Amino acid sequence: MDKRFLDKVVDMIVRETEMDYEKERAYTPFYSYIPYYSLSSFFYHYRSSFTKHCNNVYGLNIQEIEYVWEEYRRIIKDKIENNG
Repeated sequence: MDKRFLDKVVDMIVRETEMDYEKERAYTPFYSYIPYYSLSSFFYHYRSSFTKHCNNVYGLNIQEIEYVWEEYRRIIKDKIENNG
């Protein structure tokens, strides 16, 4: 697993995720928009869409997707909790 490549994938997905802090929504490349008033809901319900996106667009396997998901989740959680 090339973590440099995976980190670039994380960066790309984060850059493609637009946060609307007023409406508490995130617009992502793997799902049109996601309400995030509940962090647990945000990360639980859209995992399968994220997995499909990473596999279809970047050709990642399950272990690579797991790494990208954890990094993405950490960054987005920080953005939500700190409003950017």
